[in-house]
Amino acid sequence: MTLKTIAAAALGGTAALALSTAAFAQAAAPAAAAAAAGPTTHGAPPPGVCIFNAQQAVATSTVGKFVQTRLTQISGVVNSELNTERTAIETEDKAISAAQGQAGASADALEKRASDLQVRANAWQRKAQLRQRELEATQQKAIARVGSELDPLLVAAYQQKQCSLLLDRGATIFFAPAMDITPAVVTALNAKITQFTFDRERLDTAPAAAAAPAAR
Repeated sequence: MTLKTIAAAALGGTAALALSTAAFAQAAAPAAAAAAAGPTTHGAPPPGVCIFNAQQAVATSTVGKFVQTRLTQISGVVNSELNTERTAIETEDKAISAAQGQAGASADALEKRASDLQVRANAWQRKAQLRQRELEATQQKAIARVGSELDPLLVAAYQQKQCSLLLDRGATIFFAPAMDITPAVVTALNAKITQFTFDRERLDTAPAAAAAPAAR
């Protein structure tokens, strides 16, 4: 491996982190597609059969939009941190490569710089992978919180509508709008909670905490 490829080998496998918001964006897609296709004539809704779209409920609710915005902010901070360190590593890699062609350059000194850079690049890669896991854990925990707030509201809407069967929107193709209790759940969720405080989950403290009892 040449000096020029040290950073590339360590950094190339991990792209800049960005939390995917595809689930939020896709949640509104069925409704948009239906609107574009034009109105559909439905028969009378069967009594007791209801429809619910969990993704749409989360994505279109006020608290769901807040979570999406907050996750994007957290991801941006992580990206900034990693990109700054990555730029420094790449700059050092270029400096080492340039020094190779200079007269009087010490081979031992260059080898030491290259070795140190490899250590930094490997550490950066481990950190990037850790941050990715932390972002995923943060997203999962935040969505779980929204779900815990939503669950009792879903039960209440189900009972108020006198449903006897609740179908997932994803398992249906067409249905009469009167069967859909998603809007009622979103309205109730907006009245219950609009935001909550959360930060990036910290997974790097787990090993130290686990090792503490063994040290006594």
